[in-house]
Amino acid sequence: MKSHEKTGGKTGKERDDHYFIREALKEARKAASRDEVPVGAVITHNGAVIARAHNRREEAADPTSHAELTAIRKAAKRLNSWRLTGTTLFVTLEPCLMCMGAILQARIPRIVFATFDPKAGACGSLYDLSCDRRLNHRVHVTSGVAEGEAKELLKGFFKRLRTGKKNLKGPTSALLTPDE
Repeated sequence: MKSHEKTGGKTGKERDDHYFIREALKEARKAASRDEVPVGAVITHNGAVIARAHNRREEAADPTSHAELTAIRKAAKRLNSWRLTGTTLFVTLEPCLMCMGAILQARIPRIVFATFDPKAGACGSLYDLSCDRRLNHRVHVTSGVAEGEAKELLKGFFKRLRTGKKNLKGPTSALLTPDE
């Protein structure tokens, strides 16, 4: 059984999903305001936000400073445990292989993301580690929550980048531009 669903209606849980994705979008906007790829993440436990983060790769000069990894570190510290069972990760862009590895290692049982990443996604786009039976942990995935808003934020960022209105610090910016 595949553990992936696309949102359609709005049950109570889906209303919560929209609320927390909007919180992740706030983090993504913070990243964009700092000339970072606009990805934001929020981790909840028992219906409350316990960690929030945004991309900081350029600022930190660290390829692992993805929103998801920073949020996972903060949540683990907050719960005083590397096992993040009972949590949900809300993120504006489908996690990459690195982030999915950390999600699986942290035992996060559920991910909600806004939009797919056709170039690096590991929850259904290029790979799907969320339900790989060879692994000892699986993750329930919900996609498409506030998808349009997240897509527009990313498209706007890369458009500004291509037109030279915003400059990222460092040579890696050329690698981040999608082929659109």
